[in-house]
Order: sequence, then C-alpha cells, then structure tokens
Amino acid sequence: MQLNRKSIHLTSFLLVIFIFGCSNQSNSQLKEQTVSTLSSSGPVVMAYYVPERDYKPDELPVEKLTHIIYSFTHVIDGEMKFGNPDVAGPKLEALVRQKDRNPNLKVMIACGGWGADGFSDMALSAESRQKFIDSAAEFIAAYQLDGMDMDWEYPGISGAGTKAREEDKENFTALMKGLREMLDQFETPKLLTFASAGWKRYYDHIEVNEVMKYADYTNVMTYDQVSGVSIFTGHHTPLGHVSGESISGTPFQARLDSLYQAGAAKDPDPRSAEKIVDFLISEGVDPKQIVIGSAFYGRVWKGVPPTNNGLYQRSSGIHIGWMAYSQIREIYEPDSSFRRYWDEDAKAPFMYHAVDSLMVSYDDTVSVRLKTEYTKEKGLGGIMFWELGNDTKEQGSLLDAIYEAAKD
Repeated sequence: MQLNRKSIHLTSFLLVIFIFGCSNQSNSQLKEQTVSTLSSSGPVVMAYYVPERDYKPDELPVEKLTHIIYSFTHVIDGEMKFGNPDVAGPKLEALVRQKDRNPNLKVMIACGGWGADGFSDMALSAESRQKFIDSAAEFIAAYQLDGMDMDWEYPGISGAGTKAREEDKENFTALMKGLREMLDQFETPKLLTFASAGWKRYYDHIEVNEVMKYADYTNVMTYDQVSGVSIFTGHHTPLGHVSGESISGTPFQARLDSLYQAGAAKDPDPRSAEKIVDFLISEGVDPKQIVIGSAFYGRVWKGVPPTNNGLYQRSSGIHIGWMAYSQIREIYEPDSSFRRYWDEDAKAPFMYHAVDSLMVSYDDTVSVRLKTEYTKEKGLGGIMFWELGNDTKEQGSLLDAIYEAAKD
C-alpha cells in the first residue's frame, strides 16, 4: 500500500509520538541498540543516492548496502521539505519498498547539500529549531524512514554563498540535540547522522564532542579535498597521509604554503582521510562513530605539464569538474592514451594523458577497497560514498569492491 504523500496532521503526529514514548525501552537504550546492531557485523556501507533520470529502484544493488540516504530535502520556510514533493515523494516511497529485498537496509533522508541555504536561520532560535524538528518528525513518520542525515554545509562557514553566523556553532549542537530527542520518541530506533568536512577548519565551528553525543555517525566527506575550482592538480579523495616534505618543491605545495601562511588552512600538508580520522580521534571522537567517504566521481584538469606525470602541478584550469565513475570506466580507462599511476603515499590512483595534457583524480576499485579495509583495521564505523548513481552498472563496480572488502 502506498503512503499518502501529504504531511500527516500535527495532531495525529503528536498522538503517534505519545504512543512511541510509552515504549518499554529507554531512549538511550534505543540509540545504543542502533549503533551496536549496525557495527557488530562489520563496517557500515552507506550510499548517498540521487535518483537517476532513468530511475529503476528495483535494480539498485541494495543487497550490498547497510544504508541508503535519499538526497535531498531542503530547509523551505523553516521546515524540512522536498522542493517538488509530487515528483520526489513517489521516488522515495519506491526506494523504501526495496527493503523487501534487504530487510536490514536502513533507508534515510538527507537534508541540505552543497549550496543549500536556510540552515543558519532555521537553527537560530529554540522556536525555529522546533518548527524544523516537528516537520522532520512528520516527514520520517509519513515515509516510514529509518533516520535522517543533516548536510549543513557549513555551520559558521559560508559554502557557495550560504548564510553563516558565529552562533551556528552552538545552534548546530542544539539542533542535533533536539533531533535526537525527537527520533528517540519513535517505537523503533532511528538514526541521526551528519555530513562533516574532511578538513580541520570546519571543526573550529562545531562542538564536535557535544554533537557526537546525539549523532550515531559523522559521515566525513573525504573527497573534494582539492576543489573543483583549483588550478593546481592533486588527489581529491586520497586515503593516505602525504607530508609536505614529500611533495616539497611542487607548485601544489607552494600553494598550500601560501594558504597556511594566510591563515586559510590549519597546516601546510595535503588533506586525506587518514589525516582527518587521526585528528578526530585525537579530539575524542569514538572511532566507531566515524564514517569516511569515497568519491564515485573524478575531476579532470587540462593544460597540465608532464612533470611528475601531471600530479601536483599548475594547470590551465578545470577540464571536467565532475565526471561520474561510470564515464571514467567507459571512456578513460580503456583509452591507452590515459596512463594510470598509483601514489603509494596518498594510496590513490590518478591518470595522465601526455598528448592532451589531462590529469585525472578519482577513486577506483583498488582505492575504495583499501579505504574499506582501513575502516576495519582502524575500528571505524565504516564507509560511505557520494553517490550511488555515478557508479558503473557493469560487473566489478566500485560498490562491488567495497562490498567484497566489507564482508571479507
């Protein structure tokens, strides 16, 4: 039976919350059960998912996932809503029905995304936060979801022109606390996660240890570590820590030095998954609550000189800012003009086309397997990726590599 896509009446919702609140299990017990159940059988494998133009939910590889996060709702008039509910609502309902194929699958909703505004205003007061929290509760109940992911980019830092305030730091904590309390009122455990940045300056603007009291996982976006506007080539989603000394003398390191000296970066070394994980653990975050990210897309620079096979060089600009892995697999990997290289320090692949002077940074099946194995060795919560629709539909996909490593 399909759900009614209109929001349920608040009075009905309050009655549901009252009934849920009468559960024999305490709120804290519910949260502990959620985390321990998901962590006991191995690392979580979380897919962010934006429905493709040719949306075929019955063909999604949900059997290889522990979580799938439908993206995105937004903050609209202070509430969590779809911009186009008549289109997005049925797609989400169809996704929830895929739990018939994987009863252990957790289907969640993400709110926000790059350039999504409204968060700072929504979180500004207790009243405005409660309005959003009530709308999120109605949304989760209406679509029978397993939780939600907050993708505020970023508290206290404007991303793509979004509004940011100093007060966002404390307000984000209050928002997460309110969402946790709301989710704990449901009869079945509900997950609360948030997308966090893979660089240190972000954590100056959130109370990470307070927030982690309320979140099940922080999904660390360990991609876009070299942005889509950078004219300097580098690994945009590396696992391994690369020291400044190891790339000394390159144009990329000169750029990092200048950012560090200007106070725009916390240190002069390249970013990586290992580096931010070590930082978070040193800050007191439980490793089991840390989920690192993989990129199911690549970035291509043009006008790249052949020095170091194009890595850490100054280019003439971005050639392709976003290239789905399915396209890389189809177009670039079979092309003998593109030569694949492996950076042992970064534990990441890259490609270089010497004739056309193109350099490609991306994740491949080798690097995502290493990332997954790293989460197990480090005792992390698991791995997530942006986003499932960018993967190849062929055998030997990125998800296949993650899945095999996770279950080994």
